[in-house]
Amino acid sequence: MPPIGVFWSTWSLDPWALALLLCAAVLYSWGLVRAAKAGIKWPVWRAAAFFGLGLGLYAVVSFGFLGTWSAELRWAFSIRIAVLLFVVPAGLALGLPVGLARVAIRPGRLRSSLAAVARRPMQIFSNSAIAPVVGLLVLSMMLTPLAGITRLHPVASGLLGIAIPLLGLLMVIPLVEEKTRVSTALIMVQFVFAFIELLADAMPGLVMRLSPGILDGAAAMSGATPAWFPTALSDQQLGGDFLWFIAEIMDLPVLILLFMRFAKSDKGERKILDELTDEQMDELNAAHLNMRK
Repeated sequence: MPPIGVFWSTWSLDPWALALLLCAAVLYSWGLVRAAKAGIKWPVWRAAAFFGLGLGLYAVVSFGFLGTWSAELRWAFSIRIAVLLFVVPAGLALGLPVGLARVAIRPGRLRSSLAAVARRPMQIFSNSAIAPVVGLLVLSMMLTPLAGITRLHPVASGLLGIAIPLLGLLMVIPLVEEKTRVSTALIMVQFVFAFIELLADAMPGLVMRLSPGILDGAAAMSGATPAWFPTALSDQQLGGDFLWFIAEIMDLPVLILLFMRFAKSDKGERKILDELTDEQMDELNAAHLNMRK
């Protein structure tokens, strides 16, 4: 592991990440201006989460030590991918970018076109079964030569730095910005898939940690290396440790969010039932029994 001074003093410019960062900052700022002109007071903490926890962390990961040494160090690459997939999207989603877009863009052709483009991806990723599969596929990349190829190729690495956070955002936005009321039964199904994701996300990190050979097929770094540089196997094992930890710890907020939605949904359903008269309850029970026949 590098000395703490080296870790925090290492910076470089990633033009791919800079382009995404500026684009997201400009669009969100434009949305805030439009919302203010419409007389809507957007919560300050949501804007702070978007710019700080989302874009701020994205900048640190992309321009700091992790981005600078991502090509040479497997553990830096693993942390970078895990943070871009799980942590950065969570910060961005707290800013409710889709909700802000609904406020900022007036009804018309542009809004209809954007809604039509976004509708299909949102429908796909709102399916509870999709997130565990997507997360497992992305993390399993670390177990194949694809990890070595994308890690060492500048263009592939840059494109990955754009695609991974956008993919993670698609995974988390349906949970954060879902406004429709869902039943407690559906939330219980989401709980099941969330626990499956909790178990599945641990597997790539465990394999990296326990494997006796190098999985990504990348050759050892040539030339002089810093004194703190790990061996190739230790590098992979560190990557597995970090990948496992980040993937697991970021599944916990999802479980907490689902629990809060379950409590809210259950409270709403009980309130509706409490307001029914005895006659209405009898009709409801009779209809339920007829459905089971």
